[in-house]
Amino acid sequence: MRRALTCVVLLALASAVQGAEPQVVQPYERDASLAPANHIDDLVLASLKAHGIRPANVCSDAVFLRRAYLDVIGTLPKPAEVRDFLLSRAPDKRAKLVDALMERPEFADYWSLKWCDILRVKSEFPINLWPEAAQVYHRWVHDAIRDNMPYDQFARTLLTASGSDFRVPPANFFRAVQEREKKDPSNLAAVVALTFMGMRTADWPADRRDGMAAFFSRIAYKPTAEWKEEIVYLDPAATGPLDATFPDGTKVQVPAGKDPRQVFADWLVKPGNPYFARCAVNRTWYWLMGRGIVDPADDIRPDNPPSNPELLDYLAKELVDSHYDMRHVMRLILNSRTYQQSSIPQSEAPEAEALFAFYPVRRLDAEVLLDALNWIAGPAQGEEYENQTPEPYTFVPSTQPTISLADGSITSPFLELFGRPPRDTGLLSERNNAPTTAQRLQLLNSSQVQQKIVRSFRLRAVQNSARGNPDRMIRAVYALILSREPTAQELAVAQEAVKPVRGRRAQGPGELAWALINTKEFLYRH
Repeated sequence: MRRALTCVVLLALASAVQGAEPQVVQPYERDASLAPANHIDDLVLASLKAHGIRPANVCSDAVFLRRAYLDVIGTLPKPAEVRDFLLSRAPDKRAKLVDALMERPEFADYWSLKWCDILRVKSEFPINLWPEAAQVYHRWVHDAIRDNMPYDQFARTLLTASGSDFRVPPANFFRAVQEREKKDPSNLAAVVALTFMGMRTADWPADRRDGMAAFFSRIAYKPTAEWKEEIVYLDPAATGPLDATFPDGTKVQVPAGKDPRQVFADWLVKPGNPYFARCAVNRTWYWLMGRGIVDPADDIRPDNPPSNPELLDYLAKELVDSHYDMRHVMRLILNSRTYQQSSIPQSEAPEAEALFAFYPVRRLDAEVLLDALNWIAGPAQGEEYENQTPEPYTFVPSTQPTISLADGSITSPFLELFGRPPRDTGLLSERNNAPTTAQRLQLLNSSQVQQKIVRSFRLRAVQNSARGNPDRMIRAVYALILSREPTAQELAVAQEAVKPVRGRRAQGPGELAWALINTKEFLYRH
């Protein structure tokens, strides 16, 4: 019966698209103006026009609501939030939603998850921060995002920190590097370039690579009497002048007694630097739009040019002019018509995706998907995390949201299966959101997912409130799983599927929920 119900729901979803009017597809789009909302749209639409590509329609309110929740806080909207937003007639309700989401505690949880992937916050091999350091490092990143620390201050603090990795959290930036014990400054320089410039030094000429490595050649490490504690410090024996070269080829002599890292940080964050702001806004664009203006977003080099150079320059200037306020840049993106486009392309041109002619469909991150399933299941249906660190053992409650996990070494079979990054290199490509057969089987057949649905507190509440009314039950399940109302056709198909047949009892909300969870609409951002 489950497979049959899944099939009819999938057919209903597909036919809702295929049978709709060709210009506006319900319930995913709305009939709205193509007019730009801000300068992002001016630049994107001009590029599309130059290539003869028609942009997608504006997405519906229901799609925008779900998309914004997932992209900004990594969390599904609650049915009451869905209802209130869809009923609101305020013309600026989308902008107000963006502002409200940025003030929620999940915002800092979700964006610290992203940054801790980049910063390699992991207690075990090969990073070996150890649990105490991983926890305090994550907390520092989390609080910096929560408090909207200016991005230049964020970078400078990480680049110049010294002290105990347990007591000075930013000092872990230079500890969270593979093979640091070899005292090879080129490894440190490679991490700095990847993190704050989006560049890979392996492709650089040797003199350019060595010139940048000189800025980090005086970093040293020493243990303390406390188990696994380590001090990051500057080698006191190396105090003379130091010759180094900035990545743009400019040579500099660091004066005696001056921290070379401070000299590099001064160069990196100054407003005219061609690397720093562009890397930051390109990575943010990638996180929100699914594709970098330079793509891959951490492979910026002369022979990998941006698809829209004017757009990249504009966002970088906005970041600098706002005194490195990353939320300002995020607001610009989220309020743009470009972000609020439908995921249904209006052009088959191969350049359409790279030029942002539509919102790209992509699977939910492993942590976001797991939290969504756990939320649907209810507060008692959490995740049993695995901790490979023997001591000191870090206990994580099963009810803790996965997006708030601090340590990349704490995981679960579900997270591993769905592509959670190992946090070994800081590369964006470590996260694998490509769907696999094993993932589909896990969602379709696993007892883990089945038990979450069978024991779901929220689905029981749906059944109790429906009081035998199938329409009410179906609408409630759609709001819970897909954050929208069913179309008339979907409602009719679901009614037919859940009604009793040949004396068998009517199907409950669990069967419909199981079917909807296995649809692309639930599993993907769209």
